[in-house]
Amino acid sequence: MKKNIKTIFTCQHCATTYPKWQGKCDGCLSWNTIEEVVKDNTSISSSNSILPLTHHPQPLDAIACAEAPRILCQDAELNRVLGGGIVIGSVTLLGGEPGIGKSTVLLQNAIFLDEIKILYVSGEESELQVKLRANRLSEKKVSHCYILNETLLENILTHVDHLHPNLLIIDSIQTIYTEQLSTSVGSVAQIKACTTVLMQLAKRQHLPIILIGHITKEGILAGPKVLEHMVDTVLQFEGDRHLSYRLLRTLKNRFGSTDELGIYKMYGNGLQEVSNPSSLLLSHHEKPMSGVAIGTSLEGNRVLLIETQALVSPTAYGHAQRSATGFDQKRLHMLLAVLEKRAGLRLGVQDVFLNITGGIRVDDPALDLALCMAMASAYKGLALPAEACFLAEVGLSGELRRVNRIDNRIAEAKRLGFNQIYMAKQDVAKKYEAVDLSIFSTLEEVLLALF
Repeated sequence: MKKNIKTIFTCQHCATTYPKWQGKCDGCLSWNTIEEVVKDNTSISSSNSILPLTHHPQPLDAIACAEAPRILCQDAELNRVLGGGIVIGSVTLLGGEPGIGKSTVLLQNAIFLDEIKILYVSGEESELQVKLRANRLSEKKVSHCYILNETLLENILTHVDHLHPNLLIIDSIQTIYTEQLSTSVGSVAQIKACTTVLMQLAKRQHLPIILIGHITKEGILAGPKVLEHMVDTVLQFEGDRHLSYRLLRTLKNRFGSTDELGIYKMYGNGLQEVSNPSSLLLSHHEKPMSGVAIGTSLEGNRVLLIETQALVSPTAYGHAQRSATGFDQKRLHMLLAVLEKRAGLRLGVQDVFLNITGGIRVDDPALDLALCMAMASAYKGLALPAEACFLAEVGLSGELRRVNRIDNRIAEAKRLGFNQIYMAKQDVAKKYEAVDLSIFSTLEEVLLALF
């Protein structure tokens, strides 16, 4: 056995290595993220050091296949994004901004999962702080959930062997370290090493593990990107901390769909599931207002009715301002160019401000027509019909393109009282009573019909 101790420099964001320190990472273009790491390149030169094999290759037909057992949470939204519950032996990474509700949603689920034994490891808060939050979330007496304030990985593994929990929660993975590495807590090497050991523990003991991960100021999960490839499921909380709504998205799921979306609302006693989000995302105006249009967004299998708001006013400076909240800025520029070129609206000398209500972010192209109608309504100062809903994608030549899941969108709009549907020409599976389907080919035709 020959040891080769070597010092390298690693970026804490993208794990790019360098032979010497430098201020800026060439991989992710971040400043002051490169730290020194001591690497042990131990080479094996003797054949006597080869360990005996514990697993052998098997034919594919000889491998027994069964449905992966799951733990059903009391939270229907969490079950939705996980694909039907927590898979036994899986490792789940939950990320989000500070204060968004990561610890809250896991702790309140741990409180009500009283049929299994849970070990909640908190590396950031003491047992008393976790207890105070648990009292705020529920008055229920909890004896199945064990709280541990520990950051050393070896001690956590010892407690797991003594307690034999059915679910392990780590809050957060950036605070856990191992004595086998000399690097600082939260470094790339520490995060990778601790996650690797926890993954082996999950697969060996069929223990589901949930890791809470911090995100950087750029909005990505802290640590190397390889951490997302190591775990089985990656969830991310989104939303404005100053607003009440939270979105739980699936970025990766080896056991289910990645298109599902969970919606919560923050109250004083924790996060509550939102079973009918469309009705909550819509404003209730006493009279029709200009610059407001209703569209739909498809999030997984769920259709959401989205209220888009636009404000168009003559620019007071030489350069017109363009601002979008909850929507892609580049697509806004494209829609503005189509409105000016194909529909004849003089928006080049207008300030345009666009907002998606509810504090959520959408990228469904089926919302294009609603956005265009909101901006045209604000530009002309005329309100759109109160029962109108717009379902179409807008192309560069001004044509209206069909959208997927049109029947689900129409049914959701009808359920909430929007009976005038403006859409592109496409097949509808059935006829809807008391619903007026207005078919158009171009954006200009819709503008002529409404204004």
